[in-house]
Amino acid sequence: MIFLQLFWVYFKIGIFGFGGGYAMLSLIQHEVVEKHQWISDAQFTDIVAVSQMTPGPIGINSATYIGYTASGSVWGSVIATFSVCLPSFILMLFVSRIILKFKDNLWVDTIFSGLRPAIVGLVASAGLMLMNSQNFQDWKSFLIFGVVFIAVKFIKLHPILMIVISGAFGYFFCYPS
Repeated sequence: MIFLQLFWVYFKIGIFGFGGGYAMLSLIQHEVVEKHQWISDAQFTDIVAVSQMTPGPIGINSATYIGYTASGSVWGSVIATFSVCLPSFILMLFVSRIILKFKDNLWVDTIFSGLRPAIVGLVASAGLMLMNSQNFQDWKSFLIFGVVFIAVKFIKLHPILMIVISGAFGYFFCYPS
C-alpha cells in the first residue's frame, strides 16, 4: 500500500511542481510531513540539506531519500523517483511538439510571461518554509548565511568552496560536541 501511496503522492508533486525542485519543496513538505507523516520536520530539513549537496535535481534527490525513508525499501526510492519524473517526461513529449509549431505565437509568449512570477513565488515559499528552528539555532547561523551570501554574490567565490568552508565552520564552531 505504501508503494501505491508513494507513486500517487510523487506523481501529483511531479504534475504540480512547476519551477523545479525548490518550487516542489513546499508541496513535498505538505504531503510527506503534514499529510502522510512519513517523516518529521527535522528529517525533512536533513533530507533537503543532503539533497542540495548531492549531484542532481533537489526534487528527484529528495524523492529518492524520502521514498526510502517512508517505505524502508529501495523500491520506495525507485517508485518515488520514477513517479516524480514521469509527469515531466510525458508533458515534455507532448509540449515540445506543440511549442515547435507555435514558438512565435503571442499567446504562448504571454503564457510563459505569466508563469515566471508564479515560479519566483514558489521558490520564495520554499525558502521561507526552510526558515524554521532546525535551521536557525542561533546567531552563528545568520552569520554563516551573511558571509556566504556576500562571498558568492559580490566577491565571486565558488559556491562549492563556500559549502565546504561553511560546513567546517559549522562543525567546529557552531555545534561543538
